[in-house]
Amino acid sequence: MNFLIVNGSPKGENSITLQTSLYLAKRYPAHTFVPIHVGKNPRTWEQHPGEIVRRVAAADCVIFSYPVYTFLIPAQLMRFMEAMKATGADFSGKYATQISTSKHFYDMTAHRFVRENAQDMGMRFVDGLSADMEDLLTEQGRKQAEGFFEDLLFNMKYGLCESASPAVPPAHRPVKVPVCGKEKPGRVAIVADLDEDDEQLGRMIARFRAVFPYGTDLVNLREFPFKGGCLGCFRCAADGVCVYKDGFGELLRDRIQTADAIVTAFTVRDHGMGSLMKTYDDRQFMNGHRTVTMGKPLAAIVSGNLPAEENLRCVLEARAQVGGNCWCGAACDEVDPDGEIDRCAMRLARAIHEKRTCPQNFWGVGGMKIFRDLIWQMQGLMRADHRFFKEHGQYDFPQKKRTRMLAMYLVGAMNSSPKIRAKLGSKMTEGMLMPYRKILGETRAK
Repeated sequence: MNFLIVNGSPKGENSITLQTSLYLAKRYPAHTFVPIHVGKNPRTWEQHPGEIVRRVAAADCVIFSYPVYTFLIPAQLMRFMEAMKATGADFSGKYATQISTSKHFYDMTAHRFVRENAQDMGMRFVDGLSADMEDLLTEQGRKQAEGFFEDLLFNMKYGLCESASPAVPPAHRPVKVPVCGKEKPGRVAIVADLDEDDEQLGRMIARFRAVFPYGTDLVNLREFPFKGGCLGCFRCAADGVCVYKDGFGELLRDRIQTADAIVTAFTVRDHGMGSLMKTYDDRQFMNGHRTVTMGKPLAAIVSGNLPAEENLRCVLEARAQVGGNCWCGAACDEVDPDGEIDRCAMRLARAIHEKRTCPQNFWGVGGMKIFRDLIWQMQGLMRADHRFFKEHGQYDFPQKKRTRMLAMYLVGAMNSSPKIRAKLGSKMTEGMLMPYRKILGETRAK
């Protein structure tokens, strides 16, 4: 069979992810593997949509290959998929799957994004391979890659694929914009992908600015001269300076990161925020893995059917969780846009005034543990990240808590003795509650 490898890495032939497909090509010589490097020069493919259709039509299966960038696929691959969908070609019945490499930081949201977009085009999608960057260097990793490919062949042989969710069109309820001419204190950055023809999103942003009690600074990404998406070159790892000289660092640090809060505003496109907003997200890798906006409240203004986009909602909230930000919610235009915008503005204003902090859930705690271990191992390369993690106490390794570990050994030894366990009875539970009862005993009404 013919397999088309859609290589979404901006590194082209030097992509680590691509090596897995090259390995499979050697292991299974009866099949043909043809790579196209769409991540290195996405504009070429946008200008030649007929070539996209021809390449896909010639394949029995399309394998999307990419490194995971900031919760999703690289912006360059996202642009290719947008161009692929824009052809309007009939890809129904064509098999598709994916191979990604990462440190498993939100690889599942990237995989859901690719699957949903492929299914939009009628493709028969088979579950993909999410590998660690170094898996192919191990015998176990190579075995898993072969197992993935043999599963793919099995699914194709017997006509098996993942079930697609039914598409739900957005409602786009009308938005009223109140008049508000008073001067407001503070500054909140609204980072928007606002096309001049997108009247609906424009009105949603206008209403938010009118009812919000603080001043706002609208940063329209359509007006910024991006020279390209993140290249994954790691030139910024030591000093945080991007290889591009287009002024993005100044925009990010002077107008966005210095704001009292950050609001993203976009129209849902292809189950995501669109490739322009993704370019903005990816280029923030110049901050490395440093949670430089920690403590700042976040919110979103979304035109589109956000309630139907579970994966997108996960990305928005998880980004806040990992960054140590107070998530104030997203206002969309499906049911009650005026009410949602007003409530979102109220929550965000209160979070700013009260300097609200929120505890991290699994999305935040789990994500930061992956970053912690990654930066510790790569501290020689990611020097700026290493300094930041040390300064902010983010190296919270459990093996450093020796006193607690010794206490647990003592409790474990006592609990392993039937005689002591029978004698203690419920006293162990009571002992665990002692510090909590002390806090309650000292607590007084406000």
